[in-house]
Amino acid sequence: MSKLSRRTVLRILGLGATAAMTARVPVLGRQGGNGAHIFLDMTQEELNAAYSQSDYAPNAAQVISRYRSNSELARQRLGSPRRFSYGERDIEAMDVFPAATSNAPIHVFVHGGAWQQGTAAPYAFLAETFVGAGIHFVALDFSLVQDVGDSLYPIADQLRRAMAWIYENAEQFDGDRDRIFISGHSSGAHLAGVLLTTDWSAMSLPADVIKGGVCCSGIYDLEPVRLSHRGEYIAFTDAMEHDLSPIRHIEYLNAPVVVAYGSRETREFQRHSRDFAAAINAAGKPVELVVAEHYNHFEVIETMASPYGVVGQAALTQVFNTRS
Repeated sequence: MSKLSRRTVLRILGLGATAAMTARVPVLGRQGGNGAHIFLDMTQEELNAAYSQSDYAPNAAQVISRYRSNSELARQRLGSPRRFSYGERDIEAMDVFPAATSNAPIHVFVHGGAWQQGTAAPYAFLAETFVGAGIHFVALDFSLVQDVGDSLYPIADQLRRAMAWIYENAEQFDGDRDRIFISGHSSGAHLAGVLLTTDWSAMSLPADVIKGGVCCSGIYDLEPVRLSHRGEYIAFTDAMEHDLSPIRHIEYLNAPVVVAYGSRETREFQRHSRDFAAAINAAGKPVELVVAEHYNHFEVIETMASPYGVVGQAALTQVFNTRS
């Protein structure tokens, strides 16, 4: 197995950009020279650090390598996944690890990687939690932001089409289209949040096509992301910031949500989770906030690889406690 290069790890951590972002994104009244506050009480340097994981997850390369080695073991035990396409591009496809149960529930996973990195394959290690419980596990592949004009819109479109494909074609892998659940980690949790707050009726699908969601270590309002160094590699617009900020579209949420994060994550990633859960609760919709004590950003998703892990137990409980 090839080792992850330092450059790859830094890109996953969101540390690849160092130049000032203001030339690309107008920051009205928030220019951060001389220690001025850019967002909340943070200077530009502090905000950039809050959207990096290096100081909070010094073992990131080790953990990410563990994803890959444990996924290879999972494929040896479960067999290679079935591969289905949901679009014309090669990347528009999904890995399906089928359960033995007929007409089984479906759990869909969206990987992270700062929208810049990652594929479905290294997350096969999560499949056994669900397959062992009689649930199909589906890991989605989709484009990286640099391959689609530095925009998040095409990625959101791909994932919406993927969910529509699963709903319309679940019988191809003996899945129950009326019991589709979703989860995501990091930027994948942001994208899962986008899917959970999508107006599915506009796509001629049931408003509650997704029956439950688990958002782990995510970002749910793009304003501070746009102001951070991540704004250097995403061509943010006002419309994109608004349209793809899940916390601003909770009126379209029609499913219970588990919001999870690790206590060793950056202050901003922790705040996003607390604020998202609080907003859902304030809207009178079902939400559970789960804190994985002593886990950093990369370790916390590993707890979904066990039915007894903090996130894994919450995800399974959601499936079996939610009626179609």
